[in-house]
Amino acid sequence: MADVSSSTNTTPTDAATARPGRFKEFWRYFKENRGAVIGFYVFVFFLIVAIFAPLLAPFDPSSQNRAATLVPPFWQSGGNWTYPLGTDPLGRDMLSRLIHGARYSFLVGTVVVILAATGGILTGLVAGFAPKWLDTIIMRIMDIILSIPSLLLALVLVAILGPSLLNAMIAIAIVLQPHYVRLTRAAVMTELSKDYVVSAKVAGARLPRLMFVTVLPNCLAPIIVQAALSFSNAILDVAALGFLGMGAQPPTPEWGTMLAEAREFILRAWWVVTFPGLAILVTVLAINLMGDGLRDALDPKLKRS
Repeated sequence: MADVSSSTNTTPTDAATARPGRFKEFWRYFKENRGAVIGFYVFVFFLIVAIFAPLLAPFDPSSQNRAATLVPPFWQSGGNWTYPLGTDPLGRDMLSRLIHGARYSFLVGTVVVILAATGGILTGLVAGFAPKWLDTIIMRIMDIILSIPSLLLALVLVAILGPSLLNAMIAIAIVLQPHYVRLTRAAVMTELSKDYVVSAKVAGARLPRLMFVTVLPNCLAPIIVQAALSFSNAILDVAALGFLGMGAQPPTPEWGTMLAEAREFILRAWWVVTFPGLAILVTVLAINLMGDGLRDALDPKLKRS
């Protein structure tokens, strides 16, 4: 009897220790992708820079010093440590503007993902649970939006709303929303045929509970991956709109706007174009690498037993 009771008591403990927690399991699959881990650390670095930008930036990003226009970086002849990465045509410190530009990039990515994901998930849930005629109408509208080049559609929307950073974020959120609609609808249609949803219907669960409590939590994995990719797309699109003069307006230290202001000096002051471009490149690459790792960690089909 003692042996039976002891084995009975240790079984739950052994089961608990044998099965890792969700976060540990996620991290185990995530860290197998070296590129994703590097991308995650770079993302965290830029996030810290964005949060503490006022403390890290040596100068105000908009303050001008007309006596120090187009000063080269410190390692080049004529450069100095007062302006480590040089100055722009108006004598503004490049390092300070790049640091504050990280704030705008993360603001853009966060706002666009929240707007696009919220609208897209709600619309996708409605399409998944709606009658066939309503589902057809919603998806045909999404197909029409997807058939238009995303940057062109964003340009048209910003031209209608007016050039500003806020309107650029709204336009890009509208452009990215169909991806969430299609992804959510496909996940919902897959889940609706499963036993736990049928059981919930038989038990008398109402439609809002079925949508938001029963089905939606099981559709989040691909949506999280899409959110990471949308974050990088939003940064790229806002930078493109800023470069075309339809996004953030000067003197806002947004990376795309910095490129637009400096393009005429590209041949005689390479740093005013190179550093904002590198900031966009590294940030977007890091987020895309991190998105690949999220896909590998969250997709059960890719997990090895």
